[in-house]
Amino acid sequence: MSLTPEIEGLLRELAPQVLGVLVRRHGQFDVCEDAVQEALLGAAQQWPVEGVPDNPKGWLITAASRRWIEQYRSDTARRQREEKVVALTPPPPDPAPAQDDTLTILALCCHESLTTASQIALTLRAVGGLTTAEIARAFLVPEATVAQRISRAKQKIKGAKFRAPQDLTAVLHVLYLIFTEGSTASSGDDLVRVDLTAEAIRLTRQLHRRRPDDGEVTGLLALMLLTDARRPARTDDNGALVPLAEQDRSKWDAHAIAEGTELIGTALKTAEIGPYQLQAAIAAVHAEAKTAEDTDWHEILGLYELLTVIAPGPMVALNRIVAVAMVHGPDKALQELSTLDLDHYRVHAVKAHLLDLQGQHEQARQEYERAAKRTLSVPEQRYLRSRSRRPR
Repeated sequence: MSLTPEIEGLLRELAPQVLGVLVRRHGQFDVCEDAVQEALLGAAQQWPVEGVPDNPKGWLITAASRRWIEQYRSDTARRQREEKVVALTPPPPDPAPAQDDTLTILALCCHESLTTASQIALTLRAVGGLTTAEIARAFLVPEATVAQRISRAKQKIKGAKFRAPQDLTAVLHVLYLIFTEGSTASSGDDLVRVDLTAEAIRLTRQLHRRRPDDGEVTGLLALMLLTDARRPARTDDNGALVPLAEQDRSKWDAHAIAEGTELIGTALKTAEIGPYQLQAAIAAVHAEAKTAEDTDWHEILGLYELLTVIAPGPMVALNRIVAVAMVHGPDKALQELSTLDLDHYRVHAVKAHLLDLQGQHEQARQEYERAAKRTLSVPEQRYLRSRSRRPR
């Protein structure tokens, strides 16, 4: 049974809320999460036929609670647990509990004891409402691998405290990684995986509605919108990668750019500056330039200088070197690149570009080939090899 976008969106919106109710009521995150997945499956089968109930959240809570009790009964001695099972009989579905534990569930899924891969998988399943199969397809890994990650993650956070998070650093990092993987897929035939970028934006919107005054939440949402706005122009009709400087900017999503620019403008004026805000500000400078030649690289370099102070890292340093080249020329940029300690294909790609600007085309070709061999993304491989063969 295929779901309408409205029902699919509603189920994904309600998934973490229902899970929060069950975990708050019963504990046992692992059992509750399985019960919620069963309830979501039941809704996906029934609602398209019978219609969405008047109280969809209450319907899901009731269905998940019943499933929880079935699991509980199967896992415990009935005689010893009979009184507790009776006490745990779910209340009527109307009205549904008003408390929204989405933030708490997000924090649990991003618990520090979990690996990054497990944090991402559990977030997409428990908060995003994606099935294990959908997550596996999005990351191009076997379904069994994702299932194992989720199972181990649920066991690890079994005894974690259920409380609203004060620090959203881990949550924002996971959402950023989900978006980044979707925006520039690290492997496979597709440059962009829209299912991941769309889900990351949806989850970050949820977070922003709950923490509208958090500057970094706002900055991350703005960064996603401004980056995703360029998606229609990032590949040509044949799926080949089109670099930023050569993109048809009329294809950029003007509404997403307007929203992202407004969000980051407000955040920079009202909140303490953080790394996501600075990255969004850089994206906004690119978005506001009508042509590549109009890009204010001096402003971008200044923002990267500030980002280097607030959140230093090798990839930030590499992106700053690109801005240095645009402002001060390739000689200075190559000098700084030679001191960068980073083992990544993009180092070779940037070096190739800088060597081309210097006129050292044969060396540039070699660097493009090295970069192509290092990336697992097929569109990037094709682009880098095309640059190595481009007539000079």
